[in-house]
Amino acid sequence: MRIAVFLALLCVLPAWAYGQGAATPARPNVIVILTDDHASHAISAYGSRLMPTPNIDRIAREGVRFENSFVTNSLCGPSRATLLTGKYAHKHGYRDQRPGRSFDPSQLTFPILLQRAGYETAVFGKWHLRSEPRGFDKWLIIEGVARYFSPRFRDSAGVRVIEGYATDTIFEKAIEFIRNRNQSRPFFLLITPNAPHRNWTVDAAHQSLLEGVEIPEPPTFLDDLSTRTTAARQCRMSIEHDLTKNDLKGDPPPGLSGAALKKWKYQRFIKDYLRCVAAVDVQVGRLLEQLRTSGLEHNTLLIYSSDNGFFLGDHGWFDKRFMYEQSLRVPLLARLPGVIPAGLVCQAMVLNIDTAPTILSFCGIPVPAEMQGQSWKPLVEKAGGTDILPSVRGSIYYHYYEQEPEHNVAPHRGVRTETHKLIHFYTHDEWELYDLTKDPDELRNVYDHPAYAVTRNRLKAELQRLRKHYGDDRED
Repeated sequence: MRIAVFLALLCVLPAWAYGQGAATPARPNVIVILTDDHASHAISAYGSRLMPTPNIDRIAREGVRFENSFVTNSLCGPSRATLLTGKYAHKHGYRDQRPGRSFDPSQLTFPILLQRAGYETAVFGKWHLRSEPRGFDKWLIIEGVARYFSPRFRDSAGVRVIEGYATDTIFEKAIEFIRNRNQSRPFFLLITPNAPHRNWTVDAAHQSLLEGVEIPEPPTFLDDLSTRTTAARQCRMSIEHDLTKNDLKGDPPPGLSGAALKKWKYQRFIKDYLRCVAAVDVQVGRLLEQLRTSGLEHNTLLIYSSDNGFFLGDHGWFDKRFMYEQSLRVPLLARLPGVIPAGLVCQAMVLNIDTAPTILSFCGIPVPAEMQGQSWKPLVEKAGGTDILPSVRGSIYYHYYEQEPEHNVAPHRGVRTETHKLIHFYTHDEWELYDLTKDPDELRNVYDHPAYAVTRNRLKAELQRLRKHYGDDRED
């Protein structure tokens, strides 16, 4: 009985929303919006104080917001490959983005399975896998460096420059696809803007947004990293030291130094980042309106997420890669009116390996055994009903591989539970342990603290269990 109550509480929704669930449409349309480096703490639906995101928030208000959604490897390319395959990086092979690495396009992906099942499929935006898309009837992807203005795009006909702001172009192509779709078939649409990735170039419509506003610094902005390992302290992601003139769009005022210079750099960086987010939010609003006017909103599963999290001055950093919360955690919002109850908040821990099996299960397509994720469809579909929800993870496994000179983040693997996190920087053989209940900001590494000896040993055993479970037992 206790287990049933606990599982039922994992997804909570307002009393008025109970009973709204209905049978999933046999073949719903599916749209996935996958932004680039969009931290969940830059979305007002997640309680962000930085800037409102009303259109993205609408997805949460009309559907479900996952409070504990994480990635398995916080890096753009590997994360995208994981989304497509439902597998960890050591299984799909695209572990890092070093020269010569690419995603093997012969692998089975959920778009391929949707296409085989009769779905019309398309992708527009950043691909970042160094291979040609498979499983898509239509595709238009950014070629090379993802510039914000007039980037080069590639499709089956070749490469061409499309003038304009990339965020607008990508969503416009997606909306054109919806308007011109084959109405006799369901569709799958993957929209992948390059925003708000570095270097945060702003369009004309948002240049003055937040002008004269001082953005609050995160509570860990002045973290001195004193209890972290040398592997963590050696990284090059500092707001104070590692943002470039290209990032900041100019030189600081004369005479600024020390804390004042760091604050100035943060304001320059965070405002441009948020302005890029605002441009995405506007386009999400356009997409939602297109679904409404096309009569598609009630039979279209819409998912909003990001390829990884991002440090927004947290611990004095920008970028991602680490297993710390702001990098590990990603937004995950989903809407399917009549099936997913409006206003649902799900506390269960989910991973980006779960996206592929979830979409397949919503579409009534068998999930291949090789996919390592598990569908979260039962969590949202049964919420508010009397059925017992399926068991959920008690822990998640993470593995980051790439140590390159620009950011210098050491490879590491780790395990996170609801209450603790253990990280092993294995090339340095250094460990960190955080008590997420007492120290949610991860400021105090308690790995060597005697009071945590039992917890430390338990988490080490869990880390080894997860490595074996997911087949990541090779010693690096």
